[in-house]
Amino acid sequence: MNLIERIQWEKVGGLLPVVIQDNLTNQVLMLGYMNPEALEKTLTEKKVTFWSRTKQRLWTKGESSEHYLLVNNIHLDCDQDTLLIQVTPQGPTCHLGTISCFNTDEQHTATLQFLHQLEQTLADRKNADPSSSYTASLFARGTKRISQKVGEEGVEVALAATAGDKKEVINESADLIYHLLVLLQDQNLSLKDVTDQLQQRHK
Repeated sequence: MNLIERIQWEKVGGLLPVVIQDNLTNQVLMLGYMNPEALEKTLTEKKVTFWSRTKQRLWTKGESSEHYLLVNNIHLDCDQDTLLIQVTPQGPTCHLGTISCFNTDEQHTATLQFLHQLEQTLADRKNADPSSSYTASLFARGTKRISQKVGEEGVEVALAATAGDKKEVINESADLIYHLLVLLQDQNLSLKDVTDQLQQRHK
């Protein structure tokens, strides 16, 4: 039985509550409603589509702003009358320009989303023309050179800290994190792989 058939549509009056959650940060972004047609379109196009109760039509989130919600995972709850959809947002979710429609820690979430977006940008540079960007030139020079840069920047951070120069610690740390993200991309890994390992150690 497929997902649409498993849902208790009669129980929810034909409109299924759908919780939208950021796949990277786990932040709840919004709540919407789907009828069977909206869910089918979401499953087919991998972009979240709701049934708009005000417009009385199918409404793909981002259709005007291009701030789409790209589907990563879909989970049906134990009562089969609510969905949780984990997404990669392509910009602010709320029409007010905030990340979430709920009042949460925007600054913390914005930082995580920036790192995720930076990773995506770096991934896009892997096959780019080396003359087009510094990142593309690093990928072109290979793992050895990228690894050297990570080592160099790590030393620079340590030297800045030893000298007590906080501004330079920040600058060099930014360089270190950037080059580390490049190295992870070179190894077909992500920052999430690292944070997953940290979480496992924490347990």
